[in-house]
Amino acid sequence: MKAQTFLPQDYRPAEDEPFMNDRQLEYFRRKLNAWKQELLDQSAETLEGLQDSGRNVPDIADRASEETDRALELRTRDRQRKLVSKIDSALRRIETGEYGYCEMTGEPISLKRLDARPIATMTLEAQEKHERRERVHRDD
Repeated sequence: MKAQTFLPQDYRPAEDEPFMNDRQLEYFRRKLNAWKQELLDQSAETLEGLQDSGRNVPDIADRASEETDRALELRTRDRQRKLVSKIDSALRRIETGEYGYCEMTGEPISLKRLDARPIATMTLEAQEKHERRERVHRDD
């Protein structure tokens, strides 16, 4: 097991330090784990809420509204479940040394992009190219 890297409370990855050094990796590992825990906590709250809301509502409009709210909540949780999977994938990339590098070009992903979207797997340019290609093929 690797020794834990010290990280000051106010640490932010900087462009003037070596890319994906131990401190940057620890910063992103913590950020991803905190995000994952937040999503899992919200999911647990949703399950509790759904179990509590299993009451019979006599008014048809109220029942329809409650069903719509429940469907929206479940759709949101499904998106978050997929997000947790992407977070797990990013954490695995940290462990294998692939984190922070574009899966298309192999180039470093900007620290600003990773800070804003820590699950990013492509540079902004590669992502835009990918999305343009996707749009063209979708229209076929």
